[in-house]
Amino acid sequence: MALYPQPFIDDVRLQADIVQIVQETVSLKRAGATYKGLCPFHGEKTPSFHVNRDRGFFHCFGCGVGGDVFKFVQLRDKVGFGESVRYVAERFGVPVPEVRDRQRDPGADAEREALLKIHEVAAAWFREQLNGPGGAEARRQLAARQVSPATSEALGVGFAPASREGLKARLIKQGFSVAQAVRSGLLAERETGDVVDRFRNRLVIPICRESGSVVAFGGRAMLADQQPKYLNSPETPIYSKSRTLYGLHLSRQAIRRAGYAVLVEGYFDFAQVWQAGIEPVVATCGTALTEPQAHLLRRFAARAVLSFDPDVAGQGAASRSSDLLVAEGFQVSVAVLPQGEDPDTFVRTRGGEAYREAVAGSTPWLDFVMERAAAAHDLSAPEGRLAFVTAMLQVAARLPEATARDQFADRLAHRARISEDVVRAEIRKAAVARKTTVALRQQRGGGELKPAERHLLAAVLNSPEEALRALAGLDEADLEGLASAGILRRARDLAPLPPSAVPGALLERLNEEDARRLTGLAAAAGAPVPPVECARALRMLRYQRERADLQREIDRLQQAGAGAAAGQIDALLQQKSELLSRIEALGSGA
Repeated sequence: MALYPQPFIDDVRLQADIVQIVQETVSLKRAGATYKGLCPFHGEKTPSFHVNRDRGFFHCFGCGVGGDVFKFVQLRDKVGFGESVRYVAERFGVPVPEVRDRQRDPGADAEREALLKIHEVAAAWFREQLNGPGGAEARRQLAARQVSPATSEALGVGFAPASREGLKARLIKQGFSVAQAVRSGLLAERETGDVVDRFRNRLVIPICRESGSVVAFGGRAMLADQQPKYLNSPETPIYSKSRTLYGLHLSRQAIRRAGYAVLVEGYFDFAQVWQAGIEPVVATCGTALTEPQAHLLRRFAARAVLSFDPDVAGQGAASRSSDLLVAEGFQVSVAVLPQGEDPDTFVRTRGGEAYREAVAGSTPWLDFVMERAAAAHDLSAPEGRLAFVTAMLQVAARLPEATARDQFADRLAHRARISEDVVRAEIRKAAVARKTTVALRQQRGGGELKPAERHLLAAVLNSPEEALRALAGLDEADLEGLASAGILRRARDLAPLPPSAVPGALLERLNEEDARRLTGLAAAAGAPVPPVECARALRMLRYQRERADLQREIDRLQQAGAGAAAGQIDALLQQKSELLSRIEALGSGA
């Protein structure tokens, strides 16, 4: 993990305007001392997302997410802490120092660099073969698929001839070892011990990371009976199929501008759609989207249109991908093409404008899921209608807003020919069960906060100077047993920092659950209670606990009736008397 000096991180936080960062993706309106808008991390119609410019934090009362400016960038762009610090620094013109890396292995760095160079050399070699005399048939096939030379060049499409060691010879000539080439996945070691080119007699498509660097290849068979039809690079230190979206390096800016992405399955689906001028498109290059791919795509858009094959496998993948994208916060729709068509063939036979219309008229996710479930059940029979409704309950329960669930209940009831009241009741039960599960999970790891704790925690972000002064007057014993003890101790440890730097520094040091709790309290705080009064209340709670403990011990000894305990009882009574005096003095404000 890249490490920046703490003073640099604190300086960036102080110079950053969290409102400007949030407004890059969220429309905010001033609401008193804070700003409000629709949360970018879950679907909502009523603004519950609050941003405090003065204290540098955000909090959503709808989904509970919260944190400082770095946490916002991490969640929005799906990047690590170091990357978020660099982004904010560059955004506000703070010079970025050289980073330290406590986990980086120089040997691993050199290996990754070598693998990237090997792929760069291989991509150039495959292009040479396509454009040379031996690539005539490959060029003919590309033309037959209506992939223009300009598109072929933009995608870097190449050709791997049938020779066993053509690429191997080029890599060795460029100074790479056979072992390195094998680790890159471009050469394969056979059972006989021979090392040969992995891709032979195939159209070769480079797979790039979003920066444009080639990290892998996909190869399509040239012959009808050649197996497998598609051959992909294996996983390597620079390539993970589940974390890579094909074509994103070409389409990411268009996706960001459009606010949505069209998801297709294959390389040639992407090629045809992109060539037709529908630029906000990416391909999964698999049967279904993965969670890391969804995270990656969420950095660029909040809407997704799925355009998979209309066969059973493709529509199943669309259903699974829809569920995953909805969970990631996307608005999802599905472009259903005629049976027997995929985006590649559809664009070639009907044209780009027809495909653009299919995307524009895509079916909302809920309608798609409902129709697919209805097709799988016999709605003419009571048992089929019941099974259909049961299958849709969990889908409805995932809808974040009660009004949306009620509207869906009406449609579901009409489709299943079941009473609306019955369907609504069942959906509410499913939603409550889901919320209860989430609530139970969230409650683990912390007890109930006392009112004094809530006000003091809010003050740490809203009035840090006064809060630190109050914390300095508390003893360790005052914090024992409190649900907020860990957060308050961390806040107290930040006393040497300037008060204005404390809110951000504290949020950085907290885990996600504690950060959410803290920003939620600060954002929800009404009329402030002076932190010194909160500290006095916490000390009073401690004294009352101690008095109860003393009384229990006195009662135990008196019930035992042992004469030898008389001295102990007298000592405990003296402690209780002194404690009562402290309680009286504290209550009077002395």
